This record gives sequence, structure tokens and C-alpha cells, in this order.
Amino acid sequence: MRFNKIAFCLLFLAISCSKQVKNKQNTEVPEANNWEALIDADLSKWDTYLSYKLQPGYDGTQPKNEQGELIPPIGLNKSGYNVFTTFQEGGDTIIRNSGEYYGCLITKEEYDNYHFQLKYKWGDKTWAYRKHLLKDSGILYHSIGPMAVEYWRSWMLSQEFQIMEGHTGDFWSQANSAIDIRAYKPESNLDPMAHESQDYIPITMHGPYGNYCLRSGNYEKPHDEWNTLDLFCFEGKSLHVVNGEVVMILKNSRYINENGEGVPLIKGKIQLQSEAAEIFFKDIRIRKIDSLTPKQKVLF
Repeated sequence: MRFNKIAFCLLFLAISCSKQVKNKQNTEVPEANNWEALIDADLSKWDTYLSYKLQPGYDGTQPKNEQGELIPPIGLNKSGYNVFTTFQEGGDTIIRNSGEYYGCLITKEEYDNYHFQLKYKWGDKTWAYRKHLLKDSGILYHSIGPMAVEYWRSWMLSQEFQIMEGHTGDFWSQANSAIDIRAYKPESNLDPMAHESQDYIPITMHGPYGNYCLRSGNYEKPHDEWNTLDLFCFEGKSLHVVNGEVVMILKNSRYINENGEGVPLIKGKIQLQSEAAEIFFKDIRIRKIDSLTPKQKVLF
């Protein structure tokens, strides 16, 4: 009888453990070890691109020197400028982006169907063009093609998750990218504003609503605190999430080709902008996803 009791207990324990493993495997949230860290002291997973110290009054044309000659951009992976540096703070590796030159960090790898996350906080310095403006940066995703193809001559064709004082989560199309966003249509001199209650409108420089859309609300933390940004991208859909709040719902990511046709834009590199304002990044990581969660799918 005692042997039967012991056998029964062992069988029950085995079944329970089997259920726990099954539940763990079927969970919607990927385990922490599925994350790939994208930050180290040497920035080994990133390239750098620097263009210019753009000045107030910049009009989108290539800068010239005092003799009227065109100034070439600094270019890719040029040493000696120290715009992107790292330091240790406790157990964290932190990137300081001085912002002194326009440009970006660019992942060496391309990504599709992913959850990207980082933390940021502002520094105190601003430069030249942004000396008296709001501090600005951004996450440029699905980045493809050559550098410096947009107005600021600093970035690749891409979709932008904006990081900006009072505007983190906004969207800009870079170059000839396009996307549809749940948003209120603009009126008079107002910009489109994202909201989950609205139908989708196209945001692109080629459309009637322009290439910019405001986030649905401001969820940024005070200046000296770390903010957490989450970007979900899956099969042409994306979500901009600021400190746990969904501020924009986007779908049909694409670019407009020379024939005026939309071409899917669902894979590419990730750029972090340097835009004349000091900003710090940490805990930059990415993980592959097989689908959006049920709660996320409902938003679309």
C-alpha cells in the first residue's frame, strides 16, 4: 500500500511538471533568454554615419563652404568625432549620443517580425540647428538603401518612431516611405493625430495628409528619468509604445517607387538618430516574434 502511494505521488508530480512545461512553451510572451542584446562597450553590432553640423536656416540643400563649394558628408564609420561613445554606470553599458553632428547609429544586421526595446533619457546639450528648439532623436526602422536620401541628408529610407520632447511616439516617413495610421484627419493647419478609435489614413509625402502624424498622447517621464520604448513590427504592421502605453497603430508599411507604386517595406536595419541634441540610450535589445499577441491584434 505504501509503495502504491509513493508511485501515485511520483506519477502526479510527473504530470504536473509536464503541464507546467507545456504551459511555459505555449505562453504568448517570449522568455527573457530570447532577447538579443544590441549594446556593448565597443558598439560592435552597429555602424555609424555622420553628415553635417546643420545650421539654422538649413533648407534641404547640400551645405557649401565660404567659397561656395559643396561640402561632402563625413560619411560611414569615420573615427575621431566621438559622437557615439559608451560608459559604464553600475552594471549598465550606456551609449552617449552627443548630437553634435547629424547622423545615426545603424545596426549591421537587418530585422523583420520583431520586438525592439530601448531606454533613453535626455542630456543637457543642444547644438546649432536645435540650440533653441526641442530636443530630438528617433528610431528609424525598416531602413533600406543608401544613406542620406531624405531632407536632412543623414538617414536611410525608413519609418520613424520619433523621440522628441513632448512628441515621443510621433511618426515621420523618411524619404519616400509610406504607412497607414489610425488617426484623425488634419484640418486647416493642424497635423493628423493618432487614435485607436479612428480609421486608417495614409501618411506619406506623396499623399493628401502629409508625411507626419502626432502620437495619441504624451506619456514621457521627466527630463532626468529613463523612458522605455517598445516597437513591435510584424508583417507590415507596427505599434509605437511609450512607457507601456500604445500611442500609435500602423499598418501597410511600404515605400513609393519611381512609378508611383507602393512596394512592401517590412524588413531592414534600425537607425538611432543623432539630431543636434544630447541623448543617452541603454538596454537596447531585440527579439524575433512569430505573431502579435491577441490583445495587439485587436488594435488593428
